[in-house]
Amino acid sequence: MTSLANVQHSVSWFEAGARQRIAGLVDAGSFVEFIGPEKREVSPHLALFDLPVQFDDGIVVGAATLDGRSVLIAAQEGRFMGGAFGEVHGAKLVGLLHAARELGRDVVIAFDTGGVRLQEANAGELAISEIMRAVIEARRSGVHVVGLIGGRAGCYGGGSIIAECCSALVASEQGRLSVSGPEVIETNKGVEEFDSRDRALVWRTMGGKHRYLIGGVDLFVDDEANAFRLAAIAALGRSSCFDETVVRAEQARLVHRLQRLGACHDGTDVWAALGIADPAPIPGMPTDQFLAIAASHRENVDDAR
Repeated sequence: MTSLANVQHSVSWFEAGARQRIAGLVDAGSFVEFIGPEKREVSPHLALFDLPVQFDDGIVVGAATLDGRSVLIAAQEGRFMGGAFGEVHGAKLVGLLHAARELGRDVVIAFDTGGVRLQEANAGELAISEIMRAVIEARRSGVHVVGLIGGRAGCYGGGSIIAECCSALVASEQGRLSVSGPEVIETNKGVEEFDSRDRALVWRTMGGKHRYLIGGVDLFVDDEANAFRLAAIAALGRSSCFDETVVRAEQARLVHRLQRLGACHDGTDVWAALGIADPAPIPGMPTDQFLAIAASHRENVDDAR
């Protein structure tokens, strides 16, 4: 195990790397890394494609305290292969979640991923399934699993499914969340269906404000490490109940959402359907103004998660 030195975290959450995010999130000097770069646990598959490896395989895992509370923590490195899941990457997160269940410690995961590595497709897909199971098992044992979304790669593919299994999600506007990424939709359905180059459309469809308004995430914050820290502390204080009643409530909410919003063609149409009289300025609103509007127009999610 290696200790993480205290680093300067003046950069935004969006711009930061995995270790910078951890350093800005946890209590100073408290992080101890498991299976650090010195262990040289690299992907066994990338060399077959003449691709470079990274000694932590794009994910940092370890233990720390957060506001004095002992937690286990993971942060994906979106700058290495888009934070994509492979065999080693996934195994590190599965192991952390299993340890959380055994130790009774809560977990915080900083997502920054485009999904599964194409070069490790089968191993990556298996990792996604194993992580989902580990999240559910941890939650069933009473462990909070809090996800943070605000990185460069967003939270796409299998990563988005894992995120939605968490007990609570925190996102910034930069934190896009979707099963399929913009380029994937355009490739399969055509540019007429979704223009991946239209960044405003991407954010209106997958960005943090939109996901918060429709109940896809639980807390919305500015693009700052301290804002994510305070939100993570708040999220750890929420109910961690996970049983059949919670699952049925979430399913009913999603059915109602589809009935209410399924005919909408754009984020602004959704926001108007939620009762926001002038939805056009929403993307440019500062956080405090946005949250004031969202307080009375956001989809009700009190009975879910």
